Amino acid sequence: MDIALIIIALVLSVIGLLGVVIPVLPGTIFSYVGLLCAFFVTGSVITVSQLIVLGVISVAAILLDYLLPGYFSKLFGGTKAGIMGATIGTFVGIFFGVVGIIFAPFIGAVVGEILGSKIPLEQAVKVGFGSLLSFFVGTGIKLLAALYMLYYTVKVFVFVVI
Repeated sequence: MDIALIIIALVLSVIGLLGVVIPVLPGTIFSYVGLLCAFFVTGSVITVSQLIVLGVISVAAILLDYLLPGYFSKLFGGTKAGIMGATIGTFVGIFFGVVGIIFAPFIGAVVGEILGSKIPLEQAVKVGFGSLLSFFVGTGIKLLAALYMLYYTVKVFVFVVI
Protein backbone atom coordinates (compact mmCIF):
# COMPACT_ATOMS: atom_id res chain seq x y z
CA MET A 1 0.00 0.00 0.00
CA ASP A 2 2.84 2.39 0.84
CA ILE A 3 4.47 1.84 -2.56
CA ALA A 4 1.18 2.62 -4.34
CA LEU A 5 0.71 5.77 -2.24
CA ILE A 6 4.20 7.06 -2.92
CA ILE A 7 3.88 6.35 -6.67
CA ILE A 8 0.56 8.22 -6.72
CA ALA A 9 2.15 11.02 -4.70
CA LEU A 10 5.05 11.35 -7.13
CA VAL A 11 2.78 11.28 -10.20
CA LEU A 12 0.48 13.93 -8.71
CA SER A 13 3.46 16.08 -7.78
CA VAL A 14 4.79 15.96 -11.34
CA ILE A 15 1.33 16.77 -12.71
CA GLY A 16 1.25 19.63 -10.20
CA LEU A 17 4.48 21.03 -11.61
CA LEU A 18 3.04 20.84 -15.11
CA GLY A 19 -0.11 22.52 -13.85
CA VAL A 20 1.88 25.57 -12.84
CA VAL A 21 2.13 26.48 -16.53
CA ILE A 22 -0.71 24.50 -18.14
CA PRO A 23 -3.88 26.47 -17.46
CA VAL A 24 -6.35 23.58 -17.34
CA LEU A 25 -4.47 21.78 -14.56
CA PRO A 26 -4.75 23.19 -11.05
CA GLY A 27 -1.06 22.67 -10.27
CA THR A 28 -0.92 23.49 -6.59
CA ILE A 29 -3.98 21.34 -5.89
CA PHE A 30 -2.40 18.32 -7.59
CA SER A 31 0.84 18.96 -5.72
CA TYR A 32 -0.98 19.20 -2.42
CA VAL A 33 -2.96 16.00 -2.99
CA GLY A 34 0.35 14.31 -3.84
CA LEU A 35 1.78 15.64 -0.58
CA LEU A 36 -1.25 14.25 1.28
CA CYS A 37 -0.63 10.82 -0.25
CA ALA A 38 3.02 11.02 0.83
CA PHE A 39 1.90 12.03 4.33
CA PHE A 40 -0.05 8.79 4.73
CA VAL A 41 2.91 6.60 3.81
CA THR A 42 4.15 4.64 6.82
CA GLY A 43 7.22 6.39 8.24
CA SER A 44 6.50 9.66 6.43
CA VAL A 45 8.69 12.61 7.41
CA ILE A 46 5.89 15.10 6.72
CA THR A 47 4.28 16.62 9.81
CA VAL A 48 0.73 17.84 10.31
CA SER A 49 1.98 21.40 10.73
CA GLN A 50 3.77 21.17 7.37
CA LEU A 51 0.54 19.94 5.79
CA ILE A 52 -1.36 22.89 7.22
CA VAL A 53 1.24 25.46 6.17
CA LEU A 54 1.53 24.04 2.67
CA GLY A 55 -2.26 23.85 2.41
CA VAL A 56 -2.51 27.55 3.26
CA ILE A 57 0.27 28.33 0.78
CA SER A 58 -1.55 26.33 -1.92
CA VAL A 59 -4.82 28.19 -1.38
CA ALA A 60 -2.98 31.53 -1.26
CA ALA A 61 -1.16 30.73 -4.51
CA ILE A 62 -4.45 29.92 -6.23
CA LEU A 63 -6.10 33.11 -4.99
CA LEU A 64 -3.09 35.26 -5.86
CA ASP A 65 -3.12 33.87 -9.37
CA TYR A 66 -6.52 35.51 -9.90
CA LEU A 67 -5.99 38.64 -7.82
CA LEU A 68 -2.48 39.71 -8.87
CA PRO A 69 -3.37 40.98 -12.37
CA GLY A 70 -5.73 43.59 -10.97
CA TYR A 71 -3.34 44.53 -8.18
CA PHE A 72 -0.34 44.96 -10.47
CA SER A 73 -2.45 46.92 -12.94
CA LYS A 74 -3.34 49.34 -10.17
CA LEU A 75 0.27 49.45 -9.00
CA PHE A 76 1.28 50.53 -12.51
CA GLY A 77 -1.28 53.34 -12.57
CA GLY A 78 -4.35 51.51 -13.70
CA THR A 79 -7.88 52.66 -13.04
CA LYS A 80 -10.87 50.47 -12.17
CA ALA A 81 -11.43 49.97 -15.90
CA GLY A 82 -7.91 48.59 -16.37
CA ILE A 83 -8.16 46.42 -13.28
CA MET A 84 -11.50 45.05 -14.47
CA GLY A 85 -10.02 44.44 -17.92
CA ALA A 86 -7.02 42.59 -16.46
CA THR A 87 -9.27 40.45 -14.28
CA ILE A 88 -11.59 39.62 -17.17
CA GLY A 89 -8.54 38.90 -19.32
CA THR A 90 -7.29 36.45 -16.71
CA PHE A 91 -10.49 34.43 -16.88
CA VAL A 92 -10.82 34.66 -20.68
CA GLY A 93 -7.17 33.69 -21.12
CA ILE A 94 -7.84 30.30 -19.55
CA PHE A 95 -9.60 29.26 -22.78
CA PHE A 96 -6.62 30.12 -24.97
CA GLY A 97 -3.91 27.97 -23.45
CA VAL A 98 -0.57 29.17 -22.16
CA VAL A 99 -0.42 32.11 -24.57
CA GLY A 100 -3.86 33.25 -23.40
CA ILE A 101 -2.92 32.95 -19.75
CA ILE A 102 0.17 35.07 -20.33
CA PHE A 103 -1.18 37.76 -22.65
CA ALA A 104 -4.96 38.01 -22.07
CA PRO A 105 -4.61 39.95 -18.79
CA PHE A 106 -2.22 42.33 -20.56
CA ILE A 107 -4.64 42.84 -23.45
CA GLY A 108 -7.59 43.13 -21.04
CA ALA A 109 -5.86 45.82 -19.00
CA VAL A 110 -4.88 47.81 -22.11
CA VAL A 111 -8.34 47.58 -23.65
CA GLY A 112 -10.01 48.36 -20.33
CA GLU A 113 -7.88 51.48 -19.86
CA ILE A 114 -8.40 52.71 -23.41
CA LEU A 115 -12.16 52.15 -23.42
CA GLY A 116 -12.95 52.86 -19.80
CA SER A 117 -10.69 55.71 -18.79
CA LYS A 118 -9.61 56.94 -22.22
CA ILE A 119 -5.96 57.32 -21.22
CA PRO A 120 -3.17 57.47 -23.81
CA LEU A 121 -1.99 54.22 -25.34
CA GLU A 122 1.45 54.50 -23.70
CA GLN A 123 -0.08 54.64 -20.21
CA ALA A 124 -2.48 51.81 -21.05
CA VAL A 125 0.44 49.64 -22.19
CA LYS A 126 2.25 50.42 -18.93
CA VAL A 127 -0.78 49.20 -17.00
CA GLY A 128 -0.93 46.11 -19.22
CA PHE A 129 2.73 45.46 -18.47
CA GLY A 130 1.84 45.46 -14.77
CA SER A 131 -0.68 42.70 -15.33
CA LEU A 132 1.86 40.77 -17.43
CA LEU A 133 4.37 41.07 -14.62
CA SER A 134 1.72 39.67 -12.29
CA PHE A 135 1.62 36.50 -14.37
CA PHE A 136 5.31 35.93 -13.79
CA VAL A 137 5.04 36.68 -10.07
CA GLY A 138 2.00 34.39 -9.69
CA THR A 139 3.64 31.60 -11.67
CA GLY A 140 6.78 31.97 -9.59
CA ILE A 141 4.80 31.62 -6.36
CA LYS A 142 2.97 28.55 -7.66
CA LEU A 143 6.23 27.05 -8.93
CA LEU A 144 7.93 27.51 -5.57
CA ALA A 145 4.96 25.97 -3.75
CA ALA A 146 4.84 22.99 -6.15
CA LEU A 147 8.59 22.44 -5.94
CA TYR A 148 8.52 22.61 -2.14
CA MET A 149 5.76 19.98 -2.03
CA LEU A 150 7.64 17.83 -4.55
CA TYR A 151 10.72 18.08 -2.33
CA TYR A 152 8.82 16.61 0.62
CA THR A 153 7.23 13.93 -1.53
CA VAL A 154 10.66 12.87 -2.85
CA LYS A 155 12.02 13.01 0.70
CA VAL A 156 9.35 10.52 1.80
CA PHE A 157 10.22 8.31 -1.18
CA VAL A 158 13.92 8.38 -0.32
CA PHE A 159 13.49 7.75 3.40
CA VAL A 160 10.74 5.15 3.20
CA VAL A 161 11.19 3.26 -0.05
CA ILE A 162 14.93 3.37 -0.69
